[in-house]
Amino acid sequence: MNVFRTVVTIILAGILTDNYVLSKFLGICPFLGVSKKLDTAMGMSAAVIFVMVLSTAVTYPIQRFVLEALGLEYLQTAVFILIIAALVQLIEIALRKYMPALHASLGVYLPLITTNCAVLGCAILVTENYGSAAYSFGTGYLYALSCAFGSGVGFLVAMAIFAGVRRRIESSDIPDTLQGLPITLISASLVAMSFLGFAGI
Repeated sequence: MNVFRTVVTIILAGILTDNYVLSKFLGICPFLGVSKKLDTAMGMSAAVIFVMVLSTAVTYPIQRFVLEALGLEYLQTAVFILIIAALVQLIEIALRKYMPALHASLGVYLPLITTNCAVLGCAILVTENYGSAAYSFGTGYLYALSCAFGSGVGFLVAMAIFAGVRRRIESSDIPDTLQGLPITLISASLVAMSFLGFAGI
């Protein structure tokens, strides 16, 4: 029961209090670039969730049983980026074949998942938080996957909210000096501030 409660807490924290986009400010590039349309934002978010969970599933045991065992922790970032790049290539091939419209709408942002700091940050942070000797491999692995899933859903929530905000902005009378990127950044900061209300949970 305690494990289940911890898993739920980790997932909710990834969505609300420790949101990678709105609290840690990771993944800002796709957050600003792909949030103009809700369907594109949801497609990007689904790909990010998949990559986050799958990359964590692969990188966690590699970090624990290969890099740490051989004293190669300094190679962590390079190894993780290579793993994430391979997973993104698989997703891109699948989308190109089965969902060409979504593949075309995501454009250059799909390959950029490889260097999306939210994905890489998730892979690194979960190994730091749940990869210590304080956790057995099974428990740490479960918590790491839960954190990756919650962080991915948090990315989706942030993208969905901001896509709605940007839709409202398009139909609003914005002063000429604030049109474009300035009003987008102001809106993003207000959305991020709204998530500060979850800090007391």
